[in-house]
This record gives sequence, C-alpha cells and structure tokens, in this order.
Amino acid sequence: MTSDSLRRALTAPADPPLRPLPDQVVALLEVLDAPPRLAAHLRAVHEVAAQLTDAMARRFPQLPFDREAVLFGAATHDIGKVRHPEELSGPGSAHEPAGYELLLQHGVAESSARFARDHASWHQDGIDVDDLLVSVADKVWKGKRVTDLEELLVDRLADATGRERWSVFLDLDDILDEIAADADRRLAFQATHPVRG
Repeated sequence: MTSDSLRRALTAPADPPLRPLPDQVVALLEVLDAPPRLAAHLRAVHEVAAQLTDAMARRFPQLPFDREAVLFGAATHDIGKVRHPEELSGPGSAHEPAGYELLLQHGVAESSARFARDHASWHQDGIDVDDLLVSVADKVWKGKRVTDLEELLVDRLADATGRERWSVFLDLDDILDEIAADADRRLAFQATHPVRG
C-alpha cells in the first residue's frame, strides 16, 4: 500500500507545475515504497527534462535524440536511492549502480536502465546525446550549471547543426537560464517532502 506521503509527492500540485511521472515509473516507486523526497525529486528532474527536450526540438531540430528515452531516464535516474536513502540528503554515488540493477530486476531494458548508472558519468565512452540531456536536466533543475557537461552538449549541437560553437552556446545558455529561473521553487517543492515516508 502506498503511503500518504509518497502519494502526495507523486501527485501534489507544485509551483511551478510539474507533470506526472510516467505510469510505469509511478508503479515502480509505489512497489518499492520509495522515499517521498525521491519521488518529488524525480518529478522535478522529469519536468526539467521535458522542458529541455521541448526547447531542443524547437531550437535545434537537426539534433537527433529520443525524447521518450530522455524522459524515462530523468524519471528514474536516482531510483537507486531507494536502496541508499542516505544519499537523498548527503553525498554519494552508490545509488548509481544500485539503480541500474534495481531497474533491470524490475524488467526495465538495459537501454533505459543505463541512465540510473550513467547520469553522473558524462565523460565515459559511449555516452550519447540522450545521456547528456538527462545529465543536464539533473543539474539545471536546481540551477546548477556544469561547464564541462554543457560543453559536451554544445559539441553535439554544433556537429548536428553545422553552426559555430559560440552561436550554439548562446542558444543553449538562454534555454538553461530560462529553466534555471524556477530552480528555487522546485527545490522548495522537493524540500516539503520527507526523506522517510
């Protein structure tokens, strides 16, 4: 049975508004009796990923990416914190491999589960645009800008569009500044939900 606090984290109205998580993710969070704060965090990052992918499609239509994969990745990237709840309020990376394994154990395809493992590893081989978008969403939701991560995305955007890096950077910077403007309100929403249900 889903706790009231988890249900609130999954469904409560937020300011700014947050769209619902995918049904598959909601069901998994309920089965796992996820910490309410984790559910609130996943909603916030999922919302930012939706805004980011919408802006990418509008401003950089030549960029190939899988919007549904990015949204699923954003909605599940920290799911390993079910097993490592101490990482909800403190540092740590044990949730990354744990989340990957947890998703695989619950029937999620490797191609989707990888976001839980790789969302903080944007310099490793095999990282694609979808991975970079999940990683950027996981940073900018709270207003954090990570130069080396954004430069990797700028490189992909410049390659896809044939435009100069500086020009692409200016557009990306505008997009991320606009999204980051609501960071304090997203952080406040997350903070209203307890770490333990």
